[in-house]
Amino acid sequence: MSGETVGFIGLGIMGRPMALNLRRAGYRLVVHSRSPGPVEELMGAGAAAGATAAEVGLRTTTVITMLPDTHTVEQVLREVMAAMHPGGLVIDMSTAHPDAARALASECAERDIAFLDAPVSGGERGAIDGTLSIMAGGDATAFERALPLFGKISARAIHVGGPGAGQVTKAVNQLVVLCTIEVVAEALVLAAKAGVSPAKVREALLGGFAQSRILEAHGERMLTRSFAPGGRAELHVKDVEVLRQLAASLGVPLPALEASAGQLALLLEHGGAGLDHAALVTELERVAGIELSAGW
Repeated sequence: MSGETVGFIGLGIMGRPMALNLRRAGYRLVVHSRSPGPVEELMGAGAAAGATAAEVGLRTTTVITMLPDTHTVEQVLREVMAAMHPGGLVIDMSTAHPDAARALASECAERDIAFLDAPVSGGERGAIDGTLSIMAGGDATAFERALPLFGKISARAIHVGGPGAGQVTKAVNQLVVLCTIEVVAEALVLAAKAGVSPAKVREALLGGFAQSRILEAHGERMLTRSFAPGGRAELHVKDVEVLRQLAASLGVPLPALEASAGQLALLLEHGGAGLDHAALVTELERVAGIELSAGW
């Protein structure tokens, strides 16, 4: 059993399995979340509950957060750092704005608390299996300190640079993910409308240069209409805004993002906010008058 007590705040689709993996690895945990159900599940696995974010900070030496948006990250972490003892470590694994990460790193440093912005990629399946990819920004010493924890929830953790670098990396990751989902959807719908089996097309493409994990996993979701959320479509809205702000500040055009964001907006308008982001295909199907899963 690890001698370290770790706080974990945010037990949603990603946070709950991540916290469970840390508990199974022997870490003592103090957990907090908006919903009582996941807290009770973690308590059943041997974790303790913290009534507030501040209490989690007070009772632990390392705090991990997995929260839905930048505003919530800022609010929660300021409560944590106000209560945490000097020498602690805060690891924000949420997807947030790089500027917020830099500001929080500075505020933590003023209190002698180390900070990492360490968002993840790999979705719910990766969180359950402990195979997430972690992209961490912050001090190299803090990254080395966090590696034993990262090893229990990820297959790969990369130190990509200073404060905010993790969130920049996650932003461009989401750019690739969203745009590739849209392109895969377009390819499969176009093939189907041309009278060629989209399942066979996907199988053929997986053997060539078009191969990707998104074609493999999300392409299958599109074919089987498996839209239970691994990554909810509505969560991409914050990704789009972060990317737009970052690109505007640097003078970088993102035309593929704008096309994909338009399709995302239509999906949300038509009630798809809570579906997996692979449901982007339904907007193309609606206009083309064809469903990938029908009769192939």
